[in-house]
Amino acid sequence: MSNPVANLFRIPELKEKILFTLLCLAVYRTGAHVTAPGIDVNALAAYVGQLQGTAFGIYDMFVGGGLSRATVFALGIMPYISASIMFQLLATVVPSVEKMQKEGEEGRKKLTQYTRYATVLLATFQAYGYAVFVESVPGGVVNPGWGFRLSMILTLVTGAVFIMWLGEQITERGIGNGMSLMIFFSIVEGIPSALYETGRLVGLGQVRPVAIVVLVALMLLTIAATVALTMAQRKIPVQIPQKVMGRGRIRQGQKSFIPLRLNMAGVMPIIFAQSIMIVPATMAQFWPNVGATRAVSDVFAVNSWPYHLAFGLLIIFFTYFYTAIIYNPVDIAENLKKQGAFVPGIKPGANTAKYIDRVMTRISLPGSLFLAAIAIIPSIILEALGVSGLNRVLGGTGLLIVVGVALDTVQQMQQHLLLRRYDGFMKKGRVKFRGRQQRFI
Repeated sequence: MSNPVANLFRIPELKEKILFTLLCLAVYRTGAHVTAPGIDVNALAAYVGQLQGTAFGIYDMFVGGGLSRATVFALGIMPYISASIMFQLLATVVPSVEKMQKEGEEGRKKLTQYTRYATVLLATFQAYGYAVFVESVPGGVVNPGWGFRLSMILTLVTGAVFIMWLGEQITERGIGNGMSLMIFFSIVEGIPSALYETGRLVGLGQVRPVAIVVLVALMLLTIAATVALTMAQRKIPVQIPQKVMGRGRIRQGQKSFIPLRLNMAGVMPIIFAQSIMIVPATMAQFWPNVGATRAVSDVFAVNSWPYHLAFGLLIIFFTYFYTAIIYNPVDIAENLKKQGAFVPGIKPGANTAKYIDRVMTRISLPGSLFLAAIAIIPSIILEALGVSGLNRVLGGTGLLIVVGVALDTVQQMQQHLLLRRYDGFMKKGRVKFRGRQQRFI
C-alpha cells in the first residue's frame, strides 16, 4: 500500500475493471470523431465558430466537440443526464416518482427504465432540432430534406442510446461512474488543442511569457480551491445508544456523524445558471433583426460585468434550490429516530430535522459564494491574459467536473486496494486456521 499506483495492475479484479473502462472510453472517443452521413464538415465548422457563448457552444463542450463536427455521437450523454435531472425534479412534486425512489432495488429499476424511455424521447427531439439547424447552415448539407432529417434522427438517437448503454456498462463492470467519466474525457480532450493555441499566440507575440507564469499559478490555485470545495464537510455528531439485541447480546453505544458537504449541489448550479445566461445570446443569434433580443444580448454579453453579476447571483440561487431538492432533512431525522440515534442536545424528530436544515442553510452560503468565485474569477483572468480559449478547461463548470470525477474515481480505486489488503489479512491470519478447526469438529 506504500505505492498504490504500482499496485493497480497487480490486482486481477481491479486490472480488469480499469482495462474495461479504458476500452469503453476509447470506443466512445472514437465514435465522437466519426462524421454523420450527408454533412459538409468544413462549412459547418466555419459557421459554428460564430456560436461561442450560446447554448450550442455550452452543449458542444459537454460532448467533446461532437456538435461542431456533426459526429454520430453528437448528442453525447446529455439526453440521459437531462432525463435523470428531470426525474429528480419530478420526485419533489409527483408522489408516485418519490415512492419509486424509496422502494429500494425494485423501485430503482423501474425509475431507470423510465429514464431510458425519456432519454430516447429527448434524443429524438434534439436530433430533429439539430438536423434542422444543420440544414440552415449555408452549404452544410449535401441533400437537404426529410430524407436527411430522418437519417440524422436515426443516427443520432442510435448513438445516444449506445452511449447510454456504454456508460451503464462502465458503471457496472468498470471503475468509476460511466456517465461522469464520459463528460470528463470530453472536456479533457480539449486541453491539447487549447495549449497548442496558447503556444501559437505566444510565438506570435500576442501573449506575453509572463502571462504563462500567471496562467500556471492560476491553474494550480484553481485546482486546489476546487479540491478544497469538493472535499469540505460539516460533520454533525450523532450518538447511537446502547441496545439489547436479544439472547443477552448488547450492542455498545457508538459515536458517529452526519457529513454535510459544503458544496452539496456539485456542479449543477453552474449548469443551471449557464443555461439561463446563454438564452439572450442564443436568441440574438437566431433572431438578429429583433431589437429587444439584440439589446438584451449586448447588455449581458459574455465576460461583461452585468453578465458576471447575474451569473453569480443565479449560482447562489440554484445552489440553495438544488440542495433543497436532493437533500431532505426530514428523511435523515426519521432514519435517525428509527435507529434510536440522536444528535446530542437536540430532541429526535422534527427538532432534529430543523437543526439539520438550519446547518445546511448556513453552510450553503459560503459554499455558493465559493462556487460562484470559482466559476467567474478564472474566466475574468483568462480574458485579461488574452487566453480565453482555455476557459473550456479552467472555467468553473469544466474544472469542477474534472476534479470531482477524478477524486471519485481515485477513491474507488483506493477502496479496491484496501479491500484486497483486508482479504489477504483474513486468509493468512489466525482466523482462517480457526475456521478449519471448526469444520473438522
